[in-house]
Amino acid sequence: MLVSAEIREKLDARFSPRELEVIDESEQHIGHAGYQEGGQSHFRVRMRAEELDGLSRVARHRAVHDALGPDLIGRIHALALDLAA
Repeated sequence: MLVSAEIREKLDARFSPRELEVIDESEQHIGHAGYQEGGQSHFRVRMRAEELDGLSRVARHRAVHDALGPDLIGRIHALALDLAA
């Protein structure tokens, strides 16, 4: 399974978001640290979920990291999060 699909699956299951976009930006980082052949290393997630409403920016980020879990986070070099209410 692609890392992007794993991200989507875990976030859907945990938050039931009203909006969720998972973008693999790996190809924009060719030659940079953390890039791996075939991509699946640099991601941007845009998500809107009721459960995150009212939380601080740090708390929203922690909730997403917890939902993804340490194994998946460990396989991602960069994860940009847009979680604004």
